[in-house]
Amino acid sequence: MVLKHIIKVVCPSLLISLFLHISSVSAAQLYIFKFATLVPPDTAWMKEIDRWADDVYKKSNGRLKFKIYPGGVMGDEPDVLRKIRSRQLQGAFFTGYGIGRIYSSARVLEMPFLFKNTDESDYVRNRLMPEIEAGFRYKGFELLGWPEIGAIHFFSKKPIHSLQELKQRRIWLWQGDPIGEAFAEAAGVSPVPLSIIEVYTQLTARHGSIDTVYNSSFGALTMQWHTKLSYATNVTMTNAIGALVVSNRFYKKLPEDLQKLLKTTAKKAAERINEITRRDNLQSIKLLKDSGIHFMWDWNDQEKKEMMKIRDQAAAELIKSDYISKKMFKRTTTLLNEFRKKQAASK
Repeated sequence: MVLKHIIKVVCPSLLISLFLHISSVSAAQLYIFKFATLVPPDTAWMKEIDRWADDVYKKSNGRLKFKIYPGGVMGDEPDVLRKIRSRQLQGAFFTGYGIGRIYSSARVLEMPFLFKNTDESDYVRNRLMPEIEAGFRYKGFELLGWPEIGAIHFFSKKPIHSLQELKQRRIWLWQGDPIGEAFAEAAGVSPVPLSIIEVYTQLTARHGSIDTVYNSSFGALTMQWHTKLSYATNVTMTNAIGALVVSNRFYKKLPEDLQKLLKTTAKKAAERINEITRRDNLQSIKLLKDSGIHFMWDWNDQEKKEMMKIRDQAAAELIKSDYISKKMFKRTTTLLNEFRKKQAASK
């Protein structure tokens, strides 16, 4: 009789405890981070993002789980941004194009022909980062990491031996990109505006609207653009930027420990992507050459002067429209000159 009484008292208590434990575990698994990117699946970049997601899931004990949409399945970057703002998504890996629709002044870091090498851009970026993070936050986003896309080349179906020859090509422009528009206007070029999702189709079409595009060497390979192209420029325009972001609305709902986990792991993932980018962009040039892409055109002094004039004219227009703030541009050039003086003094 005593045993039966104990079972009647203890078993319900155990069941209640078990139910409460299961309920608490279930509640802890409610944070689903829906994340989109143009990066194609099965690439080195995407594998690193997958690794980041796995790391967060394990370290959070399953409390924060990614749901990733790669390869542009959620649309072009403006589409992704709209979906984040309408709560269909919570975050993304944006290129400079998407960054410009959040905090446009950050794109001073990919102003064409401004930085001579990554040592210069690294120095300036590291010192601008607190201002950039604050700019993202003010616009409703938390900046988690800063993975770069890499050095941007022109790729074409036709040879490019000079700036004049480049102007005669049917050049793709990422539709709605103010930097691209400003440079095209300054250079006297009439580009063809298209979503990035449409580029491969137009390159493939027999009477496609474009014959020339721009991308990093790694990007041209992973997006398969190189299969429809024959030439590339030795001259690079810029070292293109990227960002891992999350909406503040979602980020602030996370417990403090998960906020910290997301930021620390994202920073490491971005650093690894940068290492991959700098390594693979160099390797990709060799792969592109092996595939039949002919790299050509090195500037002469006159072309260099003309390109710098175009850059200054485009920069003035971007500052005038406040796409890039005058204050941010001045701070960037001041830091750049500071670095160059240090380098000259050390030599």
